Amino acid sequence: MSKPTTEFLFKKDNYILLLTSIAFIVVGFILMSGGGSDDPTKYSEAIFSSTRITVAPIVVLIGFTIGFYAIMKKPKA
Repeated sequence: MSKPTTEFLFKKDNYILLLTSIAFIVVGFILMSGGGSDDPTKYSEAIFSSTRITVAPIVVLIGFTIGFYAIMKKPKA
């Protein structure tokens, strides 16, 4: 009696792309964090930096796009 073979759902390339997308998403959220003041009664303009409102969301969207591509990519025959 032969043993049934188990195959992974994705290939190595797909998993590498998924890990890359997770890294992009984490970096994007880290870039979005912070900007607040230590004193809650003081206003800080740092929350409106271009990194937090422009660059970080683009990095997160790139991460989600890479993740979508990694899921949809067909393995080579």
